[in-house]
Amino acid sequence: MNRMIPLAAAALTALLSMSPAMAADETNVVPGLTAAGAPLGLHGADPVALLDAGQNIEGTAAQTAVHDGVAYYFASDENRQTFEANPARYIVQNGGFCTFGVSVGKKFDGDPSYAAVVEDKLYVFLNEDIFNAFQKDKAGTIAKAAQTWKEIEHTAAADL
Repeated sequence: MNRMIPLAAAALTALLSMSPAMAADETNVVPGLTAAGAPLGLHGADPVALLDAGQNIEGTAAQTAVHDGVAYYFASDENRQTFEANPARYIVQNGGFCTFGVSVGKKFDGDPSYAAVVEDKLYVFLNEDIFNAFQKDKAGTIAKAAQTWKEIEHTAAADL
């Protein structure tokens, strides 16, 4: 039994060394790994449906694409292919963290239920109240978040 602990630790170390290298909290992901071996971004919502149709549609593991070490789920093969052809267009801004939170120097969860498309870019927010506050000054919040993101992108959320 005592031999099993070092073997398990060695196996875990090997598994972790194969995982994509990501700095502290650069992308808002759910805990754990998907079958693709990467953490899930955007809570599993289809980013193509959010950006192109304004619909929060849950994707499936059967339609997964991995970009920059983050797995994204899609509602259809067509949406997955669209994403893979131009992932930079569909990646949620501010690493998928709440845009309002980023504007004040925090990395709060970004919930795709509270998403906005502004100038063909996708933004997510913590909750309905924060989303409604964003509606009052979209341009100001986005500009402040863009500047602040440069300063906090590589900082762990717990350190902010």
